[in-house]
Amino acid sequence: MSRPNVLFVMADQLAPHFTGAYDHPIVQTPVMNSLVERGARFDATYCHSPLCAPARFTMLSGQPVHKIGAWDNAAEFPAAVPTLAHYLRLVGYRTTLSGKMHYVGPDQLHGFDERLTTDIYPADFAWTPRWDNAGERIGKWYHGMDTLQEAGQAMATYQIDYDEEVGYRASRRLYDLARDPDERPWFVCASFIHPHDPYVARPEWWDLYAHDDIDMPDEWDAESRDPHTVRIREGIQAEDVGYTPEQVRNSRHGYYANTSYFDSWIGRLVGVLEETNQFDNTIVIVTSDHGDMLGDRGAWFKMSFHERSCRVPLIMAGPGVANTTIANVSSHLDLLPTLLDIATDGGDWPELGADLAGRSLWASAAGGTDSVDETTAEYMGEMTSHPMFMIRRGRHKYIHCDTDPAQLYDIEADSLERVNLAAAPEHADLAAGFAAEVDARWDRAGIREQVLASQRARHALHAAMDVGPLQSWDYEPPRDVANQYVRNHMDWTTAGPRSRYP
Repeated sequence: MSRPNVLFVMADQLAPHFTGAYDHPIVQTPVMNSLVERGARFDATYCHSPLCAPARFTMLSGQPVHKIGAWDNAAEFPAAVPTLAHYLRLVGYRTTLSGKMHYVGPDQLHGFDERLTTDIYPADFAWTPRWDNAGERIGKWYHGMDTLQEAGQAMATYQIDYDEEVGYRASRRLYDLARDPDERPWFVCASFIHPHDPYVARPEWWDLYAHDDIDMPDEWDAESRDPHTVRIREGIQAEDVGYTPEQVRNSRHGYYANTSYFDSWIGRLVGVLEETNQFDNTIVIVTSDHGDMLGDRGAWFKMSFHERSCRVPLIMAGPGVANTTIANVSSHLDLLPTLLDIATDGGDWPELGADLAGRSLWASAAGGTDSVDETTAEYMGEMTSHPMFMIRRGRHKYIHCDTDPAQLYDIEADSLERVNLAAAPEHADLAAGFAAEVDARWDRAGIREQVLASQRARHALHAAMDVGPLQSWDYEPPRDVANQYVRNHMDWTTAGPRSRYP
């Protein structure tokens, strides 16, 4: 068998808990379900950082936040950082990106041969937090309760506009690859914005769900909330503006509807593979950048290490993938080595430009075993003033921030993370071991100084870039219209057959 193609489909802000593929009783995800029925489902996969840009940069590079300076949603992704797209090119793959990757900086390709759409979010330094004034709310781009107030139905939104373009461009590229005489394998990433808030859905997806059947979150008692959840609630205006039960139900209804919409795009892309005889030699991978608390613990959106914020779906199906469920802990950091194993059939990788923090999951996906059951995560974005760290090992999760009491949870016994075991006498040795590991792994004071220095520099740069004519880094896809469809320098008798499939 020739080396497989890879179709990598990415959602934005999709927690696995809110999908039928991960056994939610209401949410309809028939395409993801079908991939699980014939493929591998990873049940404990985490993003490395629960915020859009850092999650994506660390996934692409296989390196942690502090190694590449992926601090927040306005941190530049340096062009010198090797990505999975660079490495796949080195082993002979054609690489295409359609959709969101939240690149910040002038490099808007980062190794991809081509990019089919612009991004939905800005590529500049506008969204830089201020740790030296951490209580400041930046209303222009912070999440807020207006998102819940606006939840509901619409025929068109900027997010729908964007995903329709992403899906169409990716579909068209899959047809083009089938018609192309170039027989090299390909990697296509289709990265959608849904079900990211605002929770507004078209009627056909909204109407899949009876409104009264939408389950409500377990908000938990306010006195038991950890300090970071309290900071998030204050930052998103949940404390002063607040929200009503009906706004909560509308928001979850819209989120579920948009999850089904995202699932439908997976189906349309897989349908193109079937139509073009590429299905049997393509591995389909589905994941998300991070999750959404969606009201649980009284929190919304992401930015924390609690399960619905930082766990992500990871589903693989295709040639060589077993029908299996993997309980081992894994993360986005493991995707780059996994793809290298797929692309080289477990053979010789290209020379790496940097050490990788993760391990390959390919043996697990193929039905084998994995001796590793752990990962780490880092958060350096808004709603905090100090770095935050997570270690997930086996059934336990440990969360550290210098300003907060430690958190330790037994995820198997307490999936909603209601009981903090960090101060329990019977868990003192376990908590102390995790605390010592945090001390050994991370130079917390040094990392904080790096973050502060980066923020100060970026605020100065952004202020300067606001003066005078706009110099934008936002990506505009090139189009070679002189060689599209039919042109006078072409022979019509060959242009028609060349574009036809089959």
